[in-house]
Amino acid sequence: MSRSHAKLAINRFRERRNLDDEAVSRFLERFGSPIVESSLTTFLHRGEADGVSVRHRVVGLPDPLPMRRIEGTDLWFVVVDLPSGSRIEYQLEVSIEGRHDRFNDPFNPRLAHNPFGASTVCYAAGYRVPDWALPDEESRPGELVELSVRSRALRRETTPLVYLPARYRRTNRYPLVVVHDGTDYLNFAAMKNVLDNLIHRLEVAELIAVFTRPGNRLVEYANGAAHARYLTAELVPTLEDELPLAGVPAGRCLMGSSFGGIASLATAVRNPGHYGSLLVQSASFVFTDIGTDHGGGPAFDPVVKFVNRYRQQPTRAVERMFASCGVYEPLITGNRAMMPVFTEAGMEVKYVESRDGHNWESWRDRLRDGLSWLFPGPQKFYYE
Repeated sequence: MSRSHAKLAINRFRERRNLDDEAVSRFLERFGSPIVESSLTTFLHRGEADGVSVRHRVVGLPDPLPMRRIEGTDLWFVVVDLPSGSRIEYQLEVSIEGRHDRFNDPFNPRLAHNPFGASTVCYAAGYRVPDWALPDEESRPGELVELSVRSRALRRETTPLVYLPARYRRTNRYPLVVVHDGTDYLNFAAMKNVLDNLIHRLEVAELIAVFTRPGNRLVEYANGAAHARYLTAELVPTLEDELPLAGVPAGRCLMGSSFGGIASLATAVRNPGHYGSLLVQSASFVFTDIGTDHGGGPAFDPVVKFVNRYRQQPTRAVERMFASCGVYEPLITGNRAMMPVFTEAGMEVKYVESRDGHNWESWRDRLRDGLSWLFPGPQKFYYE
């Protein structure tokens, strides 16, 4: 039986009675879960329960998304229409006698990891993991070096990781990308693979990246003055003293996702003319005048205040800005609303959307778009 006949098989199951366990087992062994057929995706679960649901964070779909049981079996299913190119992360929730257990789909081996654990991943028709995000034996690897910077602004020792490209030479001059939540970008968005591959393939110029590690990120990143001082007065000058960096605004880029996107913008706003570009992904652009709902509690209050003030008095924080956001996340409304504000402030803006949510692999998949636009290869730098 081909995979394209899975829906027909489910319909036959529903029409029959008293199916034996072997028939259900053979079906799951053949098709697994989820079953993707054109734009339709069928999620499955097997087991005795009072109720089964798909749990997810896809704006526009009910959450929880209840499954139906096929009569005469312990097989549950729900069919969802997912447009081509979609990628979603989900878990299953089973209810038995008032107890609710939530777990990854046992019939789906694809997992996406994050700082809090892992979720199962569904690839809709047309989605593929970018080859430039995977290990490539032909790409010469860059080097990660740990740096220690004592910060008076943050009142702690910081230990960022510095990425040096494979052909690093002290006689060259390199642009610098400052990456917020750097360890997470390395661990969950494969950013070292991405840099190695895109530089090797001449899609991105040779550059140096510094992967920062926050303390209390919800405080430091929420338009924190101390964080901005740390980057601008301590970290970047230290790097420019020790490494052959361009040392001019056009060669300095701030980057981050979610709260890290806010930290990038806020630092640039506090230091006009110091940074030349921003790369922000699913930035937490929450504000009051269109009723954006963040559901994040008091930690978001300084972010709302900052974005409200910026919308009232927008400034040209940098020359160029790349932004991306997933259409399945609540922040899509705020991100769409902010792009004209940045453009009208005089910044050159490139904005990209994806059929994905608020997660690290979504941000990974947009890295080539952003890095190749801000720092196109193959030129070496290139600054006077």
